Amino acid sequence: MSDPAPTPAIHDMGGLSRFRCTPVERDEAPPDAFGKKVDALRQVLAQKGYMTVDELRRGIEAIPEAEYFSLTYYERWLTSITTLLLEKGVVTAEELR
Repeated sequence: MSDPAPTPAIHDMGGLSRFRCTPVERDEAPPDAFGKKVDALRQVLAQKGYMTVDELRRGIEAIPEAEYFSLTYYERWLTSITTLLLEKGVVTAEELR
């Protein structure tokens, strides 16, 4: 007996009918100041060995649907980074308050 197919996560939108046949949005704008800070944080954490790009992606893909769609691109990154650092015990919830 085979395992049932996993339920797609919210980031896996390719098969969802509400996203079919819609124009591709091309965002050519460079990141704003917030985006640059989040990317700089990601780079420093990666260089220090605290996280990988794969872990960042896993964290983004784990964001619940309602929250995922309420966040901007770099807010998703920051949510993932925060979750990873909490999971690894690098920071505590109290330190983030």
